[in-house]
Formats: sequence, structure tokens, C-alpha cells
Amino acid sequence: MLIRNAVLPAWQAQWIDPEMAHDAGVKQPASCLCRRFTVEMPGSARLYITCHGLYAAFLNGKRVGDFVLAPGTGDYRKRLTVQCYDVTELLKTGENELAVTLGDGWYRGGVGIDGLRNFYGDDLALLCQLELNGSVILCSDETWEASQSGPIRENDLEIGEIYDARMEKITDWHGVTVRDFSFDNLAETQSVPILEQERFPGRIIKTPNGETVVDFGQNLAGYTELRVTANAGQKIILWHGETLDENGNFTQKNFEPGDRNKNGGIPQKTEYTCKDGLNVYKPSFAIHGFRYAKVETDIDLTDAQFTAIAVYSRMPQTGFFTCGNADVNRLFQNSLWSMRSNFCDIPTDCPTRERAGWTGDAGVFAPTAAYLMDCYPVLRKWLGECRSAQEENGLVQNIAPVNDQRNQITMMLQGSAGWGDACILVPWALYQAYGEPAILEENYDMMTRWLAFCENRARENTRPQNENNPWKEYLADQGFHFGEWCEPDVNNMLAMRKNATEGAPEVATAYYYRSASLLAQIAEVLRKPEDASRYAEIAEKAKKAYRFCCLKDGQIISDRQCEYVRPIAFGLLDGEENQQAADALNALVIKNGYHLNTGFLSTPDLCRVLAENGHTDTAYKLLLQKDCPGWLYEVKQGATTIWETWDGVRPDGTVHDSLNHYSYGAVCGWLFSGVCGIQPEAGKLTIRPYPHPSLGHAEAKWLSPVGEIRSEWQYENDQILMNIAVPVSAEIILPDGRKYQVKAGAYSYEVSL
Repeated sequence: MLIRNAVLPAWQAQWIDPEMAHDAGVKQPASCLCRRFTVEMPGSARLYITCHGLYAAFLNGKRVGDFVLAPGTGDYRKRLTVQCYDVTELLKTGENELAVTLGDGWYRGGVGIDGLRNFYGDDLALLCQLELNGSVILCSDETWEASQSGPIRENDLEIGEIYDARMEKITDWHGVTVRDFSFDNLAETQSVPILEQERFPGRIIKTPNGETVVDFGQNLAGYTELRVTANAGQKIILWHGETLDENGNFTQKNFEPGDRNKNGGIPQKTEYTCKDGLNVYKPSFAIHGFRYAKVETDIDLTDAQFTAIAVYSRMPQTGFFTCGNADVNRLFQNSLWSMRSNFCDIPTDCPTRERAGWTGDAGVFAPTAAYLMDCYPVLRKWLGECRSAQEENGLVQNIAPVNDQRNQITMMLQGSAGWGDACILVPWALYQAYGEPAILEENYDMMTRWLAFCENRARENTRPQNENNPWKEYLADQGFHFGEWCEPDVNNMLAMRKNATEGAPEVATAYYYRSASLLAQIAEVLRKPEDASRYAEIAEKAKKAYRFCCLKDGQIISDRQCEYVRPIAFGLLDGEENQQAADALNALVIKNGYHLNTGFLSTPDLCRVLAENGHTDTAYKLLLQKDCPGWLYEVKQGATTIWETWDGVRPDGTVHDSLNHYSYGAVCGWLFSGVCGIQPEAGKLTIRPYPHPSLGHAEAKWLSPVGEIRSEWQYENDQILMNIAVPVSAEIILPDGRKYQVKAGAYSYEVSL
């Protein structure tokens, strides 16, 4: 059992390197380490362990803990977590054996956009210490033995694993080398473990090309467990992919690296050589994004079993939603599954191609994530990675942990508006949902340094088109910004070039204002009145700069939906301007055939700003749109996760880009906050539903930190029947405008139509 927050021991252990001299450019077998020892009288035992790479530890042949892919990911140069396990039940009187297998993992396997190997180092190493009743009885030192003759012949998180079951009886043991690797970066484990979770039995199908393919029915991140009977030396190869192509054949085209320098591509491949008889196997040091597995083998598969195992951080589901529309229910499940697939120790963009901790993705999804699952520990850990990656000048990286090579060009692309701002948006979202000011305190220095960076960047305003803006020192038109990102029918690469050469003042200044105004509120929460006053002043001036630049006589002149959503959602408009903008947005959506044309940044707020400004009907028509672009288009195409782009599978069946990105699933936050009206605000609770007959009925349940909150409604004859249960005092606002201040309890209401 993993013991979180265990204090690090007084180390007697030494770092040991299990490998002989090797070529760092060549993939190596996994290393096996072993040490036998004697115990006279078992008692309370703890194993402290970490490594360079990934480890799987076994005490007397039994797996230590259920943490897979341990010790997890991060910038190991700055922080490497140590796990502490209670191993009392695994020790025995007499001779014992501790065995550890080390794999490449994030440490020296392919990582990031470019699939770079050896990013954090090229030498695997083990550090472990076993204590019995508080006394050290075993530690990693020169007395250990090691071998590279075990069954895992190659391993890479992205590429896959090569396993030879004929080599399970390990030979060729040799000594280890004591190394002087640092202890300064070691830290206790505060987050939750990565676990094997749901299991999906596969169904074997034949494609038109004659391929043997296993369909697991659910796109996920994890690996395949196989169970086959075979002769020694027979091979079975599994290739993992997210979808079938337009002809119904297996494909990996949607996540092939293209012009990216992926070392070895991304085959997501398991290559298994059998031993005689029954073979049961699953990878130890690889994880893939897939729904399908193509099988290449000469083995009779009549009795073979293939099972997909979902792998993600321990996050109990806390949000439950159902309604009278089966497609919306599937959309909700898809959002859940994209979250599960991309919360493997940290939040990532996708489980196939990049697998990177993009800040922008986390920033837009965090409020939804807090409804869906207990994500506080995972996001807290990731914010620590953001802090570690922050530059001295306050710049917050676009990706944390940093896992790509940095040069003058790549550094110019960092600190994008909406991406760097996640350092404020994510802690604020967690505070709103969980009510813990500690998350604000822990990240306050990072937030203030980021805003200082934004201030300094805004003061560098040199673009001639903004010379007449009296608030130009608060107009964010310098630096690189991704902008709205992934708007339908917009070429992302062309948009990036345009933003780089012309600036993106609408997006960047809006986020400058948003971050400054939130930081003013955060300073109030933390009782820093001088800071609060200062940041409120910055926000007000950024607002004026935005309005001078982006409004004409108080009105928005644009045909882009995002340029209406953003100022409404952020509070950049005054008085009647807000309603006028919402009305104009509504007209744009109707003109577009009730299709959205928003991208990553503003899509999460689209339905909300419409519903809250009198356009509930349009918000629901957007939600229920079955044509592309629209959320239910994906569902109708058979999606079981959220896609990176609205047309990830085109109407003709051709595929492109990741089919497992959680960002657009942020709309499911509105199913809780808008459709069913559950709105937490750091200990204050409001229930304000926006029902609509198109769903017939809806019910949301949120297992909040203060207890279960439930809100449901249904249309019946000429009434809306509402049932609400709250564990604490709350304000209930009904669709007809009636307001009630209630105590903990269950309440029923009728609203006449």
C-alpha cells in the first residue's frame, strides 16, 4: 500500500546503476536487480523507493503496491518523488528477496512533441531503502546484482515493448555501480498513484483488407493484456490505434508524427515471443492511446483473449449526469473518458502523439474536471511542475513539465496568452470547487511573477497600429500567442504566423485583464489588501486598453463568435453592452445554422454566456447540433472520446489529428453549472438551472467536498418539476426568477410554463 506524504528517510541507501557500458543511442533491455536478505522477526515494514526511469518492485515474488509507471512523470532534474509502501504483509521470517525491474519511462524514453530520447539522462538507476520497525535492514548499495538478460528486450512509453517469455528465468547476473546522483531533488509523494482501472474484453474482427483486429469498444489510454496458448518461439505483434479508416481498415494515420522528429515513429507496438503453453502478458513500461489493436501472428486465436486495461491516476468519479437525450449522455461519457485518458499523473493533451502537459488545455478544462472527478491531487502536482518550469522573468511555459529542447526560436513561442494564464486559472478553478485557499497560497508567487511578466511584455508595445491607444502600456500585443486555436475552417499554422507577425491583442489583452482581475480576488482571499488594490488597478487599465482596441462605440465589430464570447465571459463589457453583445452572438450562431465556430479558448463559455443572457434556446440547439462542427457530430460518428478537432473523422470517413483530447469536452461543465445549475463558489453554493424541453429531463449529481449535491428537473404537462438536494446552505434560483435561501436538505419546486 502506498503511503502518501510520508517523510523521506535518513538515507543510508546509495544510487546504483545496473547497466554495463552501453550506447545511449540504442534502446536497451530493461534492467533486473535483485538482493536477498534475512529477517529474523517480521514487524512493521516500509519500503522507500524511486529511480531514474520506471520501476516495478517485487518482494518475495509479489508486486509491491498497485502504482504502475512509478514514480510517475515530472522534470526529474528539479523534483523526483520517492514512494513509501507499507510492505509488512509481504515480509516473512527467514530468507526474503527484493527484486526490481527498471524501464526507460519518461526519463530516457521518447517524450514530448519531438519524441526525444535521453531527455533527462541516459543512465537508469535505483534508490531504495527497506526499514523494519524503524531500522534499516536493506538498502541499495554495491552488494546488489543486476542483469539485462530478462524478458523485456526493449521498452519505450510511446513506441511500445518487446518481450520474450522464453527469457523469464533471468541469467547473466553481474554487479552494479554506485553512482553519485543527486539526493537534493528527492521529494515525498503528495499526489495519487497511477493505477490499472477499467478492463474491456476485446472482440476479434476481420477488416476488408483481411487484417485481424481486436475492437475493445472504447477509446482509452492503457495497454492490452493478452492470453494465448502457443509454442515456444511463436510471436504475436499488436499495433494499437484509435480508429478504423474510411474503408474500415486499421490505421494510425491520425497520430503519425508528420514532420515531427519522432524517434522511431509512434507504432504503439507490442511484440511478444511466446513460451510453451499458456502465455499471459501485459506491458510494464508502455502506455498507448487506442480502441483497436491489429494482430499479426501465426498462432491459432480461437481461444485467445485480449483485454484493454485503462490506466490513469486514482481519481474517483464525482460528477454524474443523465438526461432524456442519449447522444448527450454519450457526450458526457466521452468527456469522462478523455479526462481518464489524459490524467496519467499530470494532465496531457493526448495519449498518442505528443502526450505533453499543455497549459492551455488544462486551463480551459479545469472547472469541468473538478466536477467530473476528484482531480485536486493531480492538478496540484502539475501546478508544481508549472512552478518548476517558470522562467526567472516570470514566463510560464506552454508545456509543463518541459520535455523538449529549448533554443532561441522555441523560447520565442513560450508564454502564450491563455496558456501561461493557466497558472492562475487552474488554482482559481480548484479553489472555487474545493474551497481550499491553500492551493492559492501555494501558487501565489508563480501567479504574481506571471502577471509581472505580462506587465513588462505589455509595456514593450511597439506596433504602430496601437500607437494612438491611450492605454497602450496595458495592451498585450507583443510576444507569440496561439490565439483562439482550432477554430473550424481556420488553418492553425497560418493563424500562428499571423499572430506572430501582427500580434493577437484581442485574445492577449482579454487574458491579461482576466488574470489581473482574478489575482486581485485571490489577493483578497489571502488577505493581501495592497496586492489586491494593485492588481485591480492593472485589470481596470487593461480593460480600458482592450475596449479602445477591440470595441467601436461600445460595440464589437466581428464575425467571429469567440470575439463576443470572451468579453462577455470575462466581464469586459459595461451595462447594456453585455446584452447587445450576447444578442449579436446569438444572431451569429443562428446565421451559422446553429453551428459554433469557436476554438479551444472560448468554447467552454459559449453555451453559458448565451443561456445567462436570455438565449437558452440557442444554447441548447448548439449543444444538440448533430452536424459538423458540433459536439454531437462526434457522437454520431461513433466517438467514445472527445476529438482534438471538430472534424477528426470527416463525413467521408477519413481521419486526422488526435481522437482523444479533453478540451472541447469542457462543455460538460455547463451540464452541471448551467443545465442543472450547480454552481460552487469557494464554499458558497448556488443552484440555478436553465432547463429546456429538448432534453425532457436532466439530473446531475456532484459528490462535492462538502457532500452530495443533486439537481434534477423534468418537463411534465405545463410544468417543470424540480428536485434539489444540498448538504449545506444554498441559494436556489428558479427559472421563473423566484429565489430561496435554504439550509441543508431536499426541496421540490414546480415552475409553470
